[in-house]
Amino acid sequence: MKEFFIHHQIESVWKTESAKIIANITRMVRDLSMAEDLAQDTLIIALERWPVSGIPDNPGAWLMIVAKRKAIDLLRRKKLLDQKYEQIAYEVNTQYEPNWADDIDEDIGDNLLRLMFMTCHRVLSKNARVALTLRLLGGLTTEEIAHAFLVPESTIAQRIVRAKRTLAASKVPFEIPHKSAFTERLSSVLEVIYLMFNEGYSASSGDNLIRTNLCNEALRMGRTLAEFISIESEVHGLVALMEIQASRFKARTNTDGEMILILDQNRALWNQEHITRGIASLKKAEDLGGTLGMYALQASIAACHAKASSPEKTNWEQIIALYDALAEVAPSPVVELNRAIAVSMAYGTEAGLEIVESLLLVPVLKNYHLLPSVKGNFLLKLGRKREAFIEYQRAALLTQNVREQKFLLKQAKDCME
Repeated sequence: MKEFFIHHQIESVWKTESAKIIANITRMVRDLSMAEDLAQDTLIIALERWPVSGIPDNPGAWLMIVAKRKAIDLLRRKKLLDQKYEQIAYEVNTQYEPNWADDIDEDIGDNLLRLMFMTCHRVLSKNARVALTLRLLGGLTTEEIAHAFLVPESTIAQRIVRAKRTLAASKVPFEIPHKSAFTERLSSVLEVIYLMFNEGYSASSGDNLIRTNLCNEALRMGRTLAEFISIESEVHGLVALMEIQASRFKARTNTDGEMILILDQNRALWNQEHITRGIASLKKAEDLGGTLGMYALQASIAACHAKASSPEKTNWEQIIALYDALAEVAPSPVVELNRAIAVSMAYGTEAGLEIVESLLLVPVLKNYHLLPSVKGNFLLKLGRKREAFIEYQRAALLTQNVREQKFLLKQAKDCME
């Protein structure tokens, strides 16, 4: 029982410290795969020693020192140890004291950022970026990532291996990009975190509507990014969006795991701590000045919902204006579909339905289940139950998420009662 408890503690420590270790070791050896191997070797040593000797007072410092020693040994064997590494070796071998943790963490922020920019590089596919980032920065195992995305573990393992090979072959540097490339590279990092959170918030397939582990990892990474890149409004905008969306977790499903739409949710269940943090992050984005980007605008929309005590008291006109601004910054048929819902609440169901029908021929929405779902909802409100039934049935066929499918089929059934 004691050994199980210690192993659980080691897992928790490793999840917190692994990204820092991999980032620091990558900077030393300049090889991502090698750095991960050395980090894993360090974990194995901890798993062997700590159940016997006990967990150190500063486990993160202990792991970092052991990993650095292993990296230095490797560099010595490869005859790559120059004067800089000799100095590091001297420090590691002569200053192993708990209070040395501050020295170890001196460049942690920069190294974590370098690792983020590396794993989220656009030379990789979106799927590969997400998998590699979760593996190295989230500390998730390939099994956990595979479970989150409902794909075989071998598929995730192959994605990660190919991603690391691609980074090596493309000679992607372990660096924070220079000013000329910074904005584009940062947008890729934000996109990966955004994709990660969205997949967790509304799972595209499987038995669960929400995968909180993905949302939590995305939120943690976003907070880390905001801590170290505090002058970029979109970083704060994305954190604000995720915080406010995360506030609704408990209200999005009932005790049976069935889906509840935002207009029907019990707002007393919305987490006020998340909302407060989200609104504070949004204010940081706004205070930096300039035009709000796509994440900050979406956060502003989410904030309108969060501040309203009921759907009727929501400022739908303001939400429409925010969707108009979002369409300018990031035009998308999905944005227009969401705008249609706000229009229906502000100006009537017919007005919303008119927008939805204009989207029926948009190719990218052809297999998007939320289009017939929204249309079905509008038709039901207008008393056109037979037509609503057909739309809900179609939506249920298009979704791959079991919970959403059950919800849509129930909506279809209600149309015929």
